This record gives sequence, C-alpha cells and structure tokens, in this order.
Amino acid sequence: MVLCASLNAPVLAQDDRSVIASPDGRLSAEFWSENGLPRYRVLYDGEDVISASSLGLRFVVAGSLDRDLEIVGESRASQDLTWELPWGERRVVRDHHNELLVSYRHEEEAERGFDIRVRVFDEGLGFRYEVPVPGGEHRAIVDEVTSFAMPQQATTWWTQAADYNRYEYITRTTPLIDVETAHTPFTARLPDGGVHVAIHEAALVDYSGMRLDQQREGVLTAELAPGPDGVAVHKDGDFITPWRTIQVAEDAVGLINSDLILNLNEPNVLGDVSWVEPGKYVGIWWGMHIGTMSWGSGPIHGATTENAIEYLDFAADNGFSGVLVEGWNIGWDGDWFSNGALFSFTQPYPDFDIEAVTDHARERGVRLIGHHETSGHLTNYENQMEDAFALYERLGVTQVKTGYVADAGDLIRLDEQGEERREWHYGQYAVNHHIRVLETAARHHISINAHEPVKDTGLRRTYPNWISREGARGQEFNAWGVPPNPPEHISMLAFTRMLAGPMDFTPGIFNLTFSGPDSPNRVQTTLAKQLALYVVIYSPIQMAADLPENYAINPDAFQFIRDVPTDWENSVALQGEVGDFVVTARQERGGTDWFLGAVTDEEARTLSVPLDFLESGRRYRADIYSDGEGAHWHDDPYPVSIEHREVNAQDVLELDLAAGGGTAIRFAALDG
Repeated sequence: MVLCASLNAPVLAQDDRSVIASPDGRLSAEFWSENGLPRYRVLYDGEDVISASSLGLRFVVAGSLDRDLEIVGESRASQDLTWELPWGERRVVRDHHNELLVSYRHEEEAERGFDIRVRVFDEGLGFRYEVPVPGGEHRAIVDEVTSFAMPQQATTWWTQAADYNRYEYITRTTPLIDVETAHTPFTARLPDGGVHVAIHEAALVDYSGMRLDQQREGVLTAELAPGPDGVAVHKDGDFITPWRTIQVAEDAVGLINSDLILNLNEPNVLGDVSWVEPGKYVGIWWGMHIGTMSWGSGPIHGATTENAIEYLDFAADNGFSGVLVEGWNIGWDGDWFSNGALFSFTQPYPDFDIEAVTDHARERGVRLIGHHETSGHLTNYENQMEDAFALYERLGVTQVKTGYVADAGDLIRLDEQGEERREWHYGQYAVNHHIRVLETAARHHISINAHEPVKDTGLRRTYPNWISREGARGQEFNAWGVPPNPPEHISMLAFTRMLAGPMDFTPGIFNLTFSGPDSPNRVQTTLAKQLALYVVIYSPIQMAADLPENYAINPDAFQFIRDVPTDWENSVALQGEVGDFVVTARQERGGTDWFLGAVTDEEARTLSVPLDFLESGRRYRADIYSDGEGAHWHDDPYPVSIEHREVNAQDVLELDLAAGGGTAIRFAALDG
C-alpha cells in the first residue's frame, strides 16, 4: 500500500522551522536558517540525538552554499509499502517513512541554493542534497559542511580513516571527545546509557565517500576523500548527493534490526537476477595466509590443477556450491603488491589448466569461483574486464572475488595522457569504478564479491549482483595480523561494520592454533564460536575457510557448517551490547528451520534466550553446538558439546558461553 500526499508551502520566515516526524512520532528532524546559516537537528522522544548542526557545500568556483541562505519552501509526502529482496537477511522489507523536501536559496541570488530531501523512518532518517545547477555548468566540490553534533561524553565505537590500511582496523572504544578521523558506520551510545546512534551513508554513487572528522569538540564533520587534483567531487549540471543516514534505537540490537540503508537505495536496475545464487564455498586461500601454499608459482603453488580438483571433490561431497582459487593467473610472482600492471586476468599459470578444472567442476555439480586481484591498478583491470568476464562466462563461472590490495590513497589510474594518478579506495573515481565492474559483470551473469572495496552503502538493492564484500578486518588477520583480531572483534563488527551490509569474513577455522598455542598469531575464539559466526555474520556467500583435512578431524562439529544456509526468510538480533555479545536468529528462506548464533567477547557469560521467534504451535529439534567443558579461547579452544533436545516457542534456553566463545543452534521443524 502506498499513501502519498504533497503540498507546496509559502516562503517561511527567517526563524521558522520545517519539522518532520517519523510514522510513530518518536523521531523528528528540524531544519531552519540561523542568520543565513542552514541548520538541522534530530530529536528522539523530545531529546536531542543530533543537536544543532550545519549543512552546506563548498565549490572551487561558483560560490559556496553554506551561508546567506534562507528556506523558501517545502513539500511533504509519505510512503508505506513492502518490497522483496532477491536474497538477503529477510525476504520482505517494509519501507514506511515520512518525507520532507526543504528548499534553501541564497538571500540575494535566487537561482543559487539546494534542496534537502529527508526521509524519516521509525528507526532513523536519511537526508541528501539535491542541487540545481543553472545551465548545466560544472561544479567542483571541495568540501561538504554537513556536521553531526553530539555530547562529548557519548561512548563511541569506530575505526580510523585516512590511514594506509583502508577499513581494516580494530574497533576503538572511546568517548566522543577522543575520536579523530573515523570511518562510517560510526556507532555511539548517548550519555543516558540507552539511546544508540549510528551515522553512515546510503546510495554512494558518483560521489566521494564520507569519513567523519572531529574539528570541534563534540562535532563530527563530513570529510570527502579528495581526488588527485584536490577536488572531492566533479559534477556537471544538476546533481544529488548520497544520503547521510542517522539510525536511532533504544538499544544496541535495534540498530541491527533496521532496513533503513536498503530503503534509501534505488530498486533493482538489473532486471531478472535469478542467476545470482547465494551459497557456501571452500577455497585455495587459507593455506597462503598460514604459509603452506603460495599465490606465486613455485614448489608450494596453491593454484594447481591437482589441488583445485581435490577441493572441487571436497565441495561436491559436502554440499558446497563452489571453490575459490586464488593465484591461478599470471602476475603473482615477485612484488605483486607494487606491480598491479603485470596481472593478466585471462592467462593462467602453466600448472593450472582452467579448462580441465571447470570441466571437472561441471561434472561434479559445483563451480569454480573466479578471482581477480588488481593490486589497486584500476586502469589495468578496466582494460581487461570485458575479456576476463567473457572467459569466465564461457567456463561457467558465476561469482568472482575481486581484490584491491593497495595502501589507501594509492589506487592507480592512468589519465588521458597515460600519466599515473592516485585515488582513494572510496574516492569518486573508485566509487564509479566498482559500479562499472558490477555492470560489466552483470552482462555476463556474474556476481561480485569485492575485497579491499569501497564501503557498503546498500547498493546491493540496486545491483543485486554485488553479493558481498570485505571492508573490515577479516579472518586472515588471525594468520599474520599484529595483533590478530581480539575476542571482542565480532561483537564489535555486528554493531558497526555489519550495519552497512554483508561481509565476506571467511569463518570456519577449525585448527585455531595453527602456529602453536603460544604463537601470537592464532584465532582468538573457541571452535563453537567459529560455528556461530555463520549466523551472526550475515553474507549470502559464506566460506568454510580452513583446509579440508582440518574438517575431517571433527566431522560432528563440521555438520553445522554443512547444514547452515546463507539465504534467509527473516532475521532478528535478539540480544546484545556493542563489543560484548550478540545473539542472532535467522529463518531459512523458503523453509521452516531456524538457526541461532550467539558470541561473546573475552568474558564468559550465561544468556537466557526466549525462543518466541519460533513459529507458535510447532515443535523443533534443537541441535545445539556449544562450548564444551573447560573451553576458553586461549587456554583450550577446542571442546564442543553437541546435544539434541525438543523445544517450542514457549521455551527459554540458557546459553553458557565460554571466554571468547559461542553457541550455534539449528532448530529443525518436526511437524506441520
């Protein structure tokens, strides 16, 4: 059902405010002009969430749009409808919001100004700039004046931005006053101890990604990644910006149970996407990180025909849909990190017969998953993309993992004169590059899993072949990171990075102390927690990341990985606190089974979890994989207790989580 209405308001007085509220009336936003300066604020239950903050844009020429502006009109609309995700955390998404369009114009030059379109949902809001440009002239944006003012005493969770390692940092916990330059999603708990806020952006298209810079105490300002010419964004004619999003919830899990980011993106533009298939995969990957294999050619080269066939057989025997093979193509020898121009995306190494591998995959009913590491050389990849995807299409490859391993700010493109230009991973050129990849891949019915990507802003709705991505510290940091991911890492990601969308974290390591129990590099979880990650971390593609021989050691625990799906009818975060623990339940898409994952940080804890998410009146067999006696992420991570009991929606389960531990449960429907 859609309910829409609009009206044009008269010119407002200087001190008048345009106000819009959420459908339930608890969240509201106000817009006004204060001595010519455009301002806004956000309130929840009548209290400031974002106090008076600035709006505006600054250009190289043509005059900035951040002062001498007044509100000259407004219009309103509302919407309440549902739409379906072809794959996702849930099948049906509700879009229920109220909308306000506020027009700011220069006090003396009426043709100069911008409109702010704001959509307010019960769980937050998004606003964007819509800028008319008379005559279709060029605009070079050097600064966005958007700010977010919050109490300095707010507790915040964030990772640093504008640093070499892209998004791949351990999450910090600090008062707001100690925040430097931060990536989004940026999560905060206000000083009252209850209300949680997350700042991010949606629909990042043909624009530069936003990071947050605290230039004044308690005021976070939007900072756009600059291009090599110092300009953040180039635009010709009228333009819109991405949505600046502010999620608001009474508790931490309310942030997770929100579809705001998706709802602020445009619908699917690809048409029929039945060829986009969620699933689980294994891969020639972890061995490179722990040093038993190599990407480059030589005696321990991982991507050989023999190894690939062995992995394909393992996948087929255990119900996996595909096998990722990294290091199959020419370019990995030597210092590939610094020589992205040497990569070929169509020429395999001599010991990898790609035709024989894909023929064997077809015979076994599985698929090769392609891999394109660019080493950050965008132009080299763009010049080969069409041929590379055409090759994969001919061979039956339907998913490709891309990689952009380069220091932040060091992506390479060649300009019209062939000169090298350096770009940020989330600068305007890179943002548009990723969309060009998606569109090219879609013509060949190929889905993209981007690593070292631009951050997720919900574009999987518009381009459903953007099936997953990285964009945070993944499992590989446990192999060689200094330090590895701490026990609290997942309960941080769930309330920060994961608010943006799916993450290809690559869970499922069974040999947790691969370099010895005293090595600084090890997986800082219990084995049961590795199982729980398949539910807590959402991705429509999930990897069983360990070596096949390690799963053979514990086939009973491996059964959960074989059973758990990756596509869901519904999902709900049940309990949790940022950085401490999280409990998530998901229902199999098109089925009746439910799955639950619970993880904790370095603290052991007991959780009481009501099962009222299960269908009333139905009985279930609960297959419970929990931390066994004496389990502890550091002292003894391996004990797993497996039990089976009958439950229903009226039951409450007591979950005992070891330090760094977790619980994974399958609820298999028994009747109906």
